Amino acid sequence: MKGVILDAASLGTDVDFSSLEDQLTELVTWPATTPDEAAERIEDAEVVITNKVQLTRELLQQAPKLRLICVLATGTNNIDLDAADELGIAVRNVAAYGTASVAQHTLMMMLSLTTRQPQYQSAVAAGEWQKAKMFCLMDYPVIQLQGKTLVIVGHGELGQAVARLAEAFGMQIEVAARPGRSDDPRPSLDDLLPQADVISFHCPLTDVTRDLLNKQRFARCKPSLLVLNAARGGIVNEKDAIDALRNGQIGGLAVDVLSEEPPRHGNPLLDAMNERLNLIVTPHSAWLAPEARQRIVELTATNIAEFKKKDSRTET
Repeated sequence: MKGVILDAASLGTDVDFSSLEDQLTELVTWPATTPDEAAERIEDAEVVITNKVQLTRELLQQAPKLRLICVLATGTNNIDLDAADELGIAVRNVAAYGTASVAQHTLMMMLSLTTRQPQYQSAVAAGEWQKAKMFCLMDYPVIQLQGKTLVIVGHGELGQAVARLAEAFGMQIEVAARPGRSDDPRPSLDDLLPQADVISFHCPLTDVTRDLLNKQRFARCKPSLLVLNAARGGIVNEKDAIDALRNGQIGGLAVDVLSEEPPRHGNPLLDAMNERLNLIVTPHSAWLAPEARQRIVELTATNIAEFKKKDSRTET
């Protein structure tokens, strides 16, 4: 089977693709692919491997040999899944590749917000500690995590890993019911919001979860609530979130994802970065541990091997 990687650079320059080469008779690797280049690069491929390149119906129709699309990520929103199904093209993604990396990043954001690191760092940089009348600055209230309630939305492998780490700090864990699932016996997000000290999102972005935390729900939160989003941009309404932070409706906000990535057209959270707020924005970097990125490749190689095995049984 002939394969092509459309955006290998999205995994970094230190990733070994040899396990993919072992599964394919030929592998063409492109560091990046623009929309204008995509059709030519996939037209002879049987396997297309992509991270963020969009594969539309029009593009898929121009690839008559294509049998398998491997996504170098969990989300498949860049693929026209209906078109792929109609054309008989299998789509495989990867999951749980960066559990340890994303979980530790989530805890980093939580700890930084509880200690008001963004605000104290700005104060020190501005020379306020140097001019202080006593040995420390006490301008911003620090939160102790022991005994506090963490509400987790999305309790898959990643949500469970975050829960285990939080329990080590003595936190009480509450898991919200899956949004939009009336048959889930767990308490709803609305039921849990008033008691939450920290809320962390680990669910996919869907029509149901878009703007899940919004102006109406911020009004029901503790003014000390810390909000963490290392899942997908759009789950937390960004304008509503920054308004809530500025107005003292919540105590801190940390995100690793934005609704547009890269944020070429601006973003309300980025506009607030120079304000002295308890605000953290990291550039979708929670998954960047080398172990996590290499794991993506190994899982993708497994996906190809399993497809080949199943395909050979079908042909037999």
